[in-house]
Amino acid sequence: MKWLLALAALCAMTASAADISGTWKASVETQNGPMQTVFVFKVDEGKVTGTTTLGQMGEAPISEGKVDGDTVTFAVVRSGPNGEFRINYTGKVNGDEMNIKASVVGMDRNFEMTAKRAK
Repeated sequence: MKWLLALAALCAMTASAADISGTWKASVETQNGPMQTVFVFKVDEGKVTGTTTLGQMGEAPISEGKVDGDTVTFAVVRSGPNGEFRINYTGKVNGDEMNIKASVVGMDRNFEMTAKRAK
């Protein structure tokens, strides 16, 4: 019977969502050098909203965000010289660090970064 309680506790810990609320900072390597990115996440019942600021491109809203365990997914739509473009993000949270993979839809551009929770 004890093993059943231990298994239930383990499942409950695994199913809980990572706490990503707050400000996270990262640096992205670009062809023009490093670009600073700031994510401000708000989480309500597993749904993620907020904003991201990418270098001189300014702030943009986070949409379609969710947290599932230690995985975070969200999208950002930005305006560029050739019109709007979408970036899909997937992050893996480990304490105060988040490894993020981003993909610019339709442009075959992918990049990775490590964000750290701002203190």
